[in-house]
Amino acid sequence: MQELGRLQQSVELWRGLQAQVADLFELTELAIENGDDSLADELTAEAAAVTDSLARAEIELTLSGPYDDRPAILTIHSGAGGTDSHDWVEMLTGMYAGWATSDQRPVQVLDTAYGDEAGLRTSTMEIGGAHAFGYLNAEVGVHRLVRMSPFDPARRRQTSFARVEVLPAVLEDDAEVEVRPEDLKMDFFRSSGPGGQNVQKVASAVRLTHVPSGIVVSCQTERSQHQNRDYAMRILRARLLARREEERAKELSVLRGERVSAEWGNQIRSYVLHPYKSVKDHRTDHQTGNTEAVLAGDISGFIEAYLVSKLGDDD
Repeated sequence: MQELGRLQQSVELWRGLQAQVADLFELTELAIENGDDSLADELTAEAAAVTDSLARAEIELTLSGPYDDRPAILTIHSGAGGTDSHDWVEMLTGMYAGWATSDQRPVQVLDTAYGDEAGLRTSTMEIGGAHAFGYLNAEVGVHRLVRMSPFDPARRRQTSFARVEVLPAVLEDDAEVEVRPEDLKMDFFRSSGPGGQNVQKVASAVRLTHVPSGIVVSCQTERSQHQNRDYAMRILRARLLARREEERAKELSVLRGERVSAEWGNQIRSYVLHPYKSVKDHRTDHQTGNTEAVLAGDISGFIEAYLVSKLGDDD
C-alpha cells in the first residue's frame, strides 16, 4: 500500500505539471492573438514556478534506487586534524541535524563518541522523511575544513578532515538482513563524556560484535542499556545490509571487468572560513560564500546540484 501511495503521488505530480503547462500555453496563445501584453509579468512568474517544479521533479527521477526512500543512518568520522577534526565532526553533526529540522524530517542521534579535549570523534544519527537515503547519499565522502584554529594559542590556520558515511536503514519488518542471536557477542561498558570522563556509574553502553562478519558497533547515547542495545542493532543491521550490497557490486564488477574504487576516500567538499569564506563542492563546482547558512543546515543546493549532475551522467 505504501508503494502504491508513492506511485499515485508521482503520477499526480506529473499530470499536474502537464496540466499547468497546457494552461500556460493556452493563456499565452490567447494573449498573443489579442495583442494583450498585460499578462506578461503573470505568465513569466507562472512559467518560472513550473520550471522550478519541473527541476525538483527531475531530481526525484534520480532517487529510484532500491533503498533511496528509506531513512538514512549517517555517521561522521573524524580524520586528520587532531582536536580541530573532532570539533569539525560536531559542526557537521549540527549541520545535518539543521538540514533535517529545516526540511521537517525526523532526526535521532544514535551514538556519539567524544574527543579527548573537545568535539566528537564519531557521531551517528538517523534521519527520516521522503527519500532520506537518496538525498543524503550525495554527502558520502571526505569533507575538508579550513579555518583559524580556536584550539591553537597562536591562532594559526588549520585544515581538518572528516568522513561522512551514509547507510540505508533496515526496516523492522524487513527480512533482508537476519541477525541470529548466536552470531552476536555483546559487551557492556560505562559511557564517557567530553575528555573521556565516565559519565555513568552503571555499565549502560553497549558494544555488539557480529562474529561471522567481524563488524563491531557500539552505542552509549542513552542511559538505558536496553535502548542502547536497540540503537546498536539498528546500526549493525544497516552495516550488514551495506556489506551485502558491496559484495554484490564487487561480484558484478568482476563479471563486467570493472575496477572497484574506494570513492568514500575522495574529498568532495571544502569549507573555507579563513582567509575568505566559501563552501565549494568539487564534484559539481556548486559554491556559496554564505558559510554560516551552510553550517546551519542550508545544504539542499549542494545535494540537488549533485543529483542533477547524476541525471546528466545517466543521459
